[in-house]
Amino acid sequence: MADSPQTVFVAGSTGYMGSRLVPLLLARGHEVRALTRIPSVARLPMGCHPVFGSAVGGGYDSHVPSGCTFVHLVGVAHPSPRKAEQFRTVDLASLRVSAAAAQKAKARHFVFVSVAHPAPAMKPYVAVREECEKIVAASGLNATILRPWYVLGPGHRWPYLLLPMYWLMEQIPSRRETALRLGLVTLPQMLHALVAAVENPAQGVKIVEVPAIRAAAVD
Repeated sequence: MADSPQTVFVAGSTGYMGSRLVPLLLARGHEVRALTRIPSVARLPMGCHPVFGSAVGGGYDSHVPSGCTFVHLVGVAHPSPRKAEQFRTVDLASLRVSAAAAQKAKARHFVFVSVAHPAPAMKPYVAVREECEKIVAASGLNATILRPWYVLGPGHRWPYLLLPMYWLMEQIPSRRETALRLGLVTLPQMLHALVAAVENPAQGVKIVEVPAIRAAAVD
């Protein structure tokens, strides 16, 4: 259980990570308010307080609790190069709305899942996430920015085939830093890192790279 339960507002609460994070936060004694659309409310666990609204359209800022921890997990599912425009209309647009809502609520802490960079692939996606990071940094909010490259989990398992290549690159001094920065993390590791971010608010802006995500542990 968390030593000091918090009020947590989650944007992206019914997505791939959000749907798994919210129950963990509730089980640890936190109060969770989840941004959701009416058709998705049945997917929220018991004990979670729904806030109806659009992550991109905004208009929900009056329902963000003052002094809360704001967790932003909104993003296009299964990113690929052909979704470059969606990265701007969904990922970037929703982050702007979330950051503004968190500022208005004088949020204690803002948690954002970005992506590892620089990177040789997925350049439109990386560029949007870098732009999002700049918005968070300029907001004046205390923030934790997590930078996974790829999260292994249900429906996201094919990169396991790349593990031997990663192992080999980590043995080559000139490639080791890149291999670690762009390494793979598991869904449990990512969730533990998110819980740790919520329960250990940053002062200023804290960047959590892949090695730290892998090392995150929750009591």
